[in-house]
Amino acid sequence: QVQLVESGGGLVQDGGSLRLSCAASGRTSITRAMGWFRQAPGKEREFVAAISWSDGSTYYADSVKGRFTISRDSAKKTVYLQMNSLKPEDTAVYYCATGRGGIRVGAAAYEYWGQGTQVTVSS
Repeated sequence: QVQLVESGGGLVQDGGSLRLSCAASGRTSITRAMGWFRQAPGKEREFVAAISWSDGSTYYADSVKGRFTISRDSAKKTVYLQMNSLKPEDTAVYYCATGRGGIRVGAAAYEYWGQGTQVTVSS
């Protein structure tokens, strides 16, 4: 089993920044990539970004490209999501997820999920 704990969410104004963290514990050696997803009220959970543990390669959703940056600290088994130029439409619960597969954009490809952290961007 792998446990994930997110932190860093909060309330920020339009144009502001936040940094989310996701700490992994347990059998992390079986995982190959970490992803961030988000879910706004009444909407489907959507892919935000993902990073490979091994070589640090990344992939982003078009909606966040150029504004968000995903990074990792392999020694701490922690992944970060730096979010800049936040917009009200970024408001959602943000989840980190991991699994045995590499970088994937579909939520079903990830086996382990955190509890989520709320990000609210006010206009």
